[in-house]
Amino acid sequence: MTTSQTTFEERVDRLYRRIHTLLERGETRKAQTILQALLPADQAEIFSELDDDEQLQLLQGLAPETIADILEHLEDEEAAEIAQRLPPERLADILDEMDPDEAADILGDLEPQEADHLLDLLSDEVEAEIRPLLLHPDETAGGIMTSEYLALGQHMWAEKALKAIREWSPDHDYLYYFVVDKDGHLLGVVSLLQLIKAEPKTEVKDIMDPNVISVRVDADQEACAKLMAHYDLTALPVVDEENRLVGVITIDDIIDVLEEEVTEDIQRFGGSEPLDKPYLLTSPLEVFRKRIGWLLLLFVTEMFTGTVLRHFEGVLAQVVALSFYIPLLIGTGGNAGSQTTSTIIRAVAVGDLDVDDAWRAFRHEITVGVLLGLGMGIVAFLRALSWGSSVDIALTVGIAIWAIVTWANSIGSLLPLLAVKLKIDPALVSGPLMSTLVDATGLFIYLSVAKFILHL
Repeated sequence: MTTSQTTFEERVDRLYRRIHTLLERGETRKAQTILQALLPADQAEIFSELDDDEQLQLLQGLAPETIADILEHLEDEEAAEIAQRLPPERLADILDEMDPDEAADILGDLEPQEADHLLDLLSDEVEAEIRPLLLHPDETAGGIMTSEYLALGQHMWAEKALKAIREWSPDHDYLYYFVVDKDGHLLGVVSLLQLIKAEPKTEVKDIMDPNVISVRVDADQEACAKLMAHYDLTALPVVDEENRLVGVITIDDIIDVLEEEVTEDIQRFGGSEPLDKPYLLTSPLEVFRKRIGWLLLLFVTEMFTGTVLRHFEGVLAQVVALSFYIPLLIGTGGNAGSQTTSTIIRAVAVGDLDVDDAWRAFRHEITVGVLLGLGMGIVAFLRALSWGSSVDIALTVGIAIWAIVTWANSIGSLLPLLAVKLKIDPALVSGPLMSTLVDATGLFIYLSVAKFILHL
């Protein structure tokens, strides 16, 4: 960790302790003054660490725009919980100050009757911006887009376009603006620099780029994130089925999507269904429900390991020393398989691999597995000899670990691509599931090699 990162974390922690102490003393105004002097992201981080009573104490007397900034930087579920503890009229004033998409996220997490009541309390202009956003599922382009955008008419002069931009006061800084016809159909995109450099009387349609990249309102949010990353976009227009511009996805929304997707993948890597809320906001019962299914599946899968041991019970009874190496062998196989699946899954995520590349990936990992297995096998052979095992047992361990690593790499390259083919999240086949599978098959390989070499 760098010095600047350490200093930042220490600073935020110090400010949190200071605000916490002031609130305990009842010096709410001083705590609010310190909080208001911070950037919104720091305000939200400190605010989320406070308990419920301290949060409500701090919110009293804060301006709606300050509270709006804090809620916009909190997790959606956490912001919704805080919103539910505020009086409706107070919450409506705060929602009026928020970005339409952020306000829609909070309203979408409330009960429908409560959300409708709050919409009635909002100004007509804000309600008109937010209500359409509530029609789309959260994980679609429509669910993450904002209705706060400036569309330029195709026949607008460059000087008129710049005047419109100057008079517009968005919460986001845009470098590109989208061009529409009189019916709102998306025609192209023009940069701010192009407008500045153009002659004042030049029509926007003459300087715009007609090759604009857009997504349908029902497109998956992850697909939108990949599109923006691939083309280095800072804003992505969202259109309906008739190609009418209905919203814009901004880069900060996509960063949130990427963080959410990575969090889900990491939780799946551990053999658990992803949580719907931040960890501390998720009840123990909900965490239990998210984990129990996968634990039971892994438990059942692990039973195959016991089946293999019972099948080779006679072999182990004749050469007890073979059992000493079981943890080493299956552990190495599981690690090798997990390395492969994580590499393949990442390659799929960034577009380096797809289902059509399965055979190439398989051949690639077979070669890698043979090389890795050879290196690990030599080390295992020498280690077995150093433990006082016979040459035959050492040879068994060495050959077995070579075969197990090669096998683990092979199936580790195919399972994620098979999951993609079956439209299953490939993260589900990594981590514990991969290790459990390799445990049983690796044990079978090891004891089969032992039976052959030792003539048992």
